[in-house]
Amino acid sequence: MSSGRRKVLFLASSLADGGAQRVFSILLRHLDRSRFEPHLGVLRAEGAYLTDLPRDVGVHDMCVSRIRYSLPAIVKLIQKLRPDAVMSTMLATNLALIASKPFLPRGTRVLIREAASPSEILLQETTHPRFWRWVYRHVYRHADRVICLSEAMVDDMVRQFNLPPEKIVRIYNPVDEEKVRELAESGGNPYSGPGPHLVSAGRLSREKGFDLLISALPAVLKQFPNVELVILGEGRLKNELKEQAARLGLTHSVHFPGFQQNPWRYFRLADLFVLASRHEGMPNALLEALAVGTPVVAADCPGGMREIQSCAPQMVLVAPEDPRALAEAIIATCARTRTSENRQHAQSDLSKFNLRQVVSEYSALF
Repeated sequence: MSSGRRKVLFLASSLADGGAQRVFSILLRHLDRSRFEPHLGVLRAEGAYLTDLPRDVGVHDMCVSRIRYSLPAIVKLIQKLRPDAVMSTMLATNLALIASKPFLPRGTRVLIREAASPSEILLQETTHPRFWRWVYRHVYRHADRVICLSEAMVDDMVRQFNLPPEKIVRIYNPVDEEKVRELAESGGNPYSGPGPHLVSAGRLSREKGFDLLISALPAVLKQFPNVELVILGEGRLKNELKEQAARLGLTHSVHFPGFQQNPWRYFRLADLFVLASRHEGMPNALLEALAVGTPVVAADCPGGMREIQSCAPQMVLVAPEDPRALAEAIIATCARTRTSENRQHAQSDLSKFNLRQVVSEYSALF
């Protein structure tokens, strides 16, 4: 081991497909090995992104079935590794890490990364919101730093939960534009038929709004009878979404190919990328669709959507949770952008999401 390297432990439930897990895998690949010794601690050593990790990343399987049982294993791992910094992501894992803090070696920096706007999580996704509001207000402040993915999230943390601003740092999600564009050119065309071809991607869960997107499709079909929608990803709502599509007579128009190791070829060759989320943090898939020049229609939901649009003025935002508005924007954008001439103008300045910039900002924290 090189002297002077700082040991960093990333803590997650697994590396299953998801935006937070994708970011962890990117950071673990790109941290400067002359400065850092990276480790990954997981409750269960499973998930699509494990195969992306370089061999020099120490992967520690804690063999824990549920996050609620993880505290002894987390403390044991951190006491064994004695990292300079530990970073977790997602609410449950963040709380477990903070709870372990009194038992950690002195000087261990505890960094927690929040993946979405907490106010919206409490409003839309959780039971007992008063309890969880108390948790955000009184527990999160015990972390050394709270990482937010957008200025909107920072504002939410300060205004709604009274977190000290000096505890919070905004770091955007990274876009590895070089890799995304290279892989987008490989693997062939996944689409057939005249289209237009729409694509969306993410965990198949309520906050991603795939039910809203499916509800919008019948109106699009009236204008574009050959439209097809591909939804990439896995999740607990997959069967429910398939049943919804069947009820609406969309069985032949909506496709669920599951998690894809190379989603970027779907993005590049689609006529339109659509994001119908109810709330977001900083959606990786949308940023990557912009990186390959695909037109985007997205819900103007709480999170970092306006900050993305400031870099991509051609991106169309519509009212959230409004299938009619979503359908109208899809129809108008497809009508405008289906030619290769127009597609060439769908370029964005994604410099503030630049991989090297984001890795540098995380490195400064570590």
